[in-house]
Amino acid sequence: MQPNEYMKLEHQLCFAFYTCSREMMKLYRPLLSPLGLTYTQYITLLSLWEQDGVTVKELGAKLFLDSGTLTPLLKKLEAMGLITRTRDKADERSVIIELTAKGQDLREQAAEVPTKLYAGTNVRIEDIQAMHEHIQSFLRKIGEVTGGREAER
Repeated sequence: MQPNEYMKLEHQLCFAFYTCSREMMKLYRPLLSPLGLTYTQYITLLSLWEQDGVTVKELGAKLFLDSGTLTPLLKKLEAMGLITRTRDKADERSVIIELTAKGQDLREQAAEVPTKLYAGTNVRIEDIQAMHEHIQSFLRKIGEVTGGREAER
């Protein structure tokens, strides 16, 4: 590829990720809407279903969300009755996030989301898995350069 070709939008990796992400959100929206969840709320719950009782700081690091984004999101999930936020008795500066029974029960309803999402595409599950591995590898390499959390994986 000629150097001036790199400046075309169609050759920008960041644009490919951006447009793919937007299209993925369009696929998730009708699957999450019946659950009353946005995509960001969904990934937050996915993280809590894996490991409950984490601090806001731990959750933010795992989701790559800053506190300015995460705090309103957690307040909304709490208002929905899906989580509780409690000050850590050992360290008042930390807030512990825990699922409520309603939040735990939602996991069963959400269990079909990934399967329905994949079924709604023309992409084979093997290709999705391979793409996921490539993206995770790419993130690790970026993390090694930037000193980001992904380098630790």
